[in-house]
Amino acid sequence: MGKRNVLMVHGSYGNPEENWFPWLKSELEKIGCSVFVPRFPTPEGQTLDSWLKVFGGYEKCLNKDSLVVGHSLGVPFLLSVLESKPAKAAFFVAGFASLLGNRFDEVNKTFVEKDFDWKRIRKNCGKFYVFHSDNDPYVPLEKAEKLAKNLGTVIILMKDAGHFNEKAGYTKFDLLLERMKNEL
Repeated sequence: MGKRNVLMVHGSYGNPEENWFPWLKSELEKIGCSVFVPRFPTPEGQTLDSWLKVFGGYEKCLNKDSLVVGHSLGVPFLLSVLESKPAKAAFFVAGFASLLGNRFDEVNKTFVEKDFDWKRIRKNCGKFYVFHSDNDPYVPLEKAEKLAKNLGTVIILMKDAGHFNEKAGYTKFDLLLERMKNEL
């Protein structure tokens, strides 16, 4: 097997150095993956267009053998990317594809106020993993259920994982790494 590319995308108010991102990047690099973790503008200048401009510098790392990982807003961003770019598998953590009905809607709206081409997304990506918590304070479970249904997959429901962030104790994410290794 050649070197597998992995693209990881953080969420609103996030960055590449938070939560489980540094740990996962390190673990994947140990097993020979090339891991790309762009820094997207947030919350100032956070729009789908501005994120797509940043992604332009990483577009070449995506191919039919790549893995993509999105946390929170990183999920609808990657859905937009997967409408036109291929990947082998997508790992979506605390994801959604519509407005949440909370204070984040204002900065998230350009990412989700659109009709996703679910058929094309499923055609461009072979497998989807949707991780969600039974107590996420920001993303209601029904958002993950709808996301999983549109992707033709099931939710991997985790107990007391909050928003899978450092505040919820997530500086490592063993189950995510394990599932990713299955796709390498």
